[in-house]
Amino acid sequence: MASTNDLKNGLVLKLEGGQLWSVVEFQHVKPGKGPAFVRTKLKNVLSGKVVDKTFNAGVKVETATVDKRDMQFSYMDGEYFVFMDMETYDQLHIDRKAVGDSANFLIEGFTATVAQHEGEVLFVELPAAVELVIQETEPGVQGDRSTGGTKPATLETGHQIQVPLFITTGEKIKVDTRTSDYLGRVNS
Repeated sequence: MASTNDLKNGLVLKLEGGQLWSVVEFQHVKPGKGPAFVRTKLKNVLSGKVVDKTFNAGVKVETATVDKRDMQFSYMDGEYFVFMDMETYDQLHIDRKAVGDSANFLIEGFTATVAQHEGEVLFVELPAAVELVIQETEPGVQGDRSTGGTKPATLETGHQIQVPLFITTGEKIKVDTRTSDYLGRVNS
């Protein structure tokens, strides 16, 4: 149990029939009149749904114990992603639903944070940006370079994103894992 005064980003709460909600942001509010309260934005850990919820200040809320470990993605086993715990070398099979959009950016050897609650995998979190190679993209047309346009490109993972016209096949780029946005070239 924790008090609403102890809330911090990333804390996982157990609310409404045992559902797990992660605190995305919070704000303590002390109005001129009436009691203080805490305004929060919560994200459902399993469904990803985001809701706004208000708590009275000092109210007790149940917290969930979430074990977050860095694990290395090893290989695909059918529909399962196999991760290896870097400390114990145990292998963990995680289904595509728990991996979510992170699957678009996973290649063998990448390290990700795997969050578990009571032995069940909740989600797989990648760093905010990863470096991947462009597997295929159309060549940019000479006159297009000054317009600042974009074109589709397929990453080595098979995921397609938009990149500037000057990017070519085989280049290594940095990609935002939350939005699939191109962030820049990687100088090797």
